[in-house]
Amino acid sequence: MTTILIIEDEPSILLGLENAMLKAGYEILIARDGRQGLKFALQEKVDLVILDLMLPTMDGLEVLRQLRKQDMRTPVIILTAKGQEADKIKGFKRGADDYIVKPFSVKELKARVAAILKRCQPAALSTEQVTIEGMEFDFKAMRAQGAGQAGKFTTRELELLKVLVQCQGEVVSRERILEAVWGYQPDAAAATRSVDNYIVRLRKKIEPDPNQPVHIITVHGLGYRFQA
Repeated sequence: MTTILIIEDEPSILLGLENAMLKAGYEILIARDGRQGLKFALQEKVDLVILDLMLPTMDGLEVLRQLRKQDMRTPVIILTAKGQEADKIKGFKRGADDYIVKPFSVKELKARVAAILKRCQPAALSTEQVTIEGMEFDFKAMRAQGAGQAGKFTTRELELLKVLVQCQGEVVSRERILEAVWGYQPDAAAATRSVDNYIVRLRKKIEPDPNQPVHIITVHGLGYRFQA
């Protein structure tokens, strides 16, 4: 189900947004301040963000700046007060996809949300078979073929890559990777360093430039995110 994150601190507006999106059939996440909203946007699987600009703890423009700084491509609709043209311009410069002026029409909001989701919907990615930089990975058979490095992947490297591919676009923590690939919860920093070491090895084999990765992205303080 499509998930929409609403970052809004005004109770009446938040209630209206929540009701409208629920009736439209979306799953909803709610944050009532900027820092909480940023945390949800980075850690949860979110398809679209509705972002108020006037927020406690961190304003909406800074939330948007931080999202784009982390290379998060999730579409964002900003909410602005009537006549605040400067905020609209700042929002677009920082990576907003659209804006809604308060007070807003529910019908217009639904139409804008639907249009952006349709436009930004990524092509379906198989979690069993995927091609990366000319290499074909079959995670069901746990093998890789094509290109120079294809035959040099260990089983654990393929298991790690599979976890990242299955969670494409989502931040995956080191702890989650350890549990899925190694089968245990970490009890020391040394355990999570194992994940980092394997990420380095994977990047050397699938990235055009391992020093500037475009597929396995580090989200500082949180984990890793895969993008095709």
